Amino acid sequence: MSLLRSTTSSLHALKAAGIGAAMMLSASAALADPGPFSGFEGSWSGNGTVALSDGSKERIRCKATYRVGGGGNQLTQTLRCASDSYKFDLSADVASNGDRISGNWSEASRNINGSLQGKAGGGHIEVFVEAAGFAASISLTTRGNKQSVGISSKGEIRGVNISMTRG
Repeated sequence: MSLLRSTTSSLHALKAAGIGAAMMLSASAALADPGPFSGFEGSWSGNGTVALSDGSKERIRCKATYRVGGGGNQLTQTLRCASDSYKFDLSADVASNGDRISGNWSEASRNINGSLQGKAGGGHIEVFVEAAGFAASISLTTRGNKQSVGISSKGEIRGVNISMTRG
């Protein structure tokens, strides 16, 4: 009988150890660092300004949509903005490798597209975008339901500053 008790006790100990290991793995997966695009998901809208190459500055209204996948390591973005005399329609597909990001972008109303590269993490994205005859730096910062977007270039658009909220 003591051998049976010993075997039963061993089985219970193995089960408990197995359950404990599974719980620890689940906890460590939940605590794993989320991808750099976590927190961007959803629809955003807001206002800002656009500064054009002729020196004029206009108020601009914007809507953005972000789809996040791959555990926060993949991002698809659309950003549509319009003022009284100007509009742009940006799309981007981006993937991360650690804090380094790269991808492709396009601007539909001007029929241009190109590549992007930069860094992302902690709710902040810094990228440099390029296409034939165009280059710009873009900065996005997200904190909770608030997001700021900044674009600067030496092209037709000299600068864009947008504040958006999710929802």
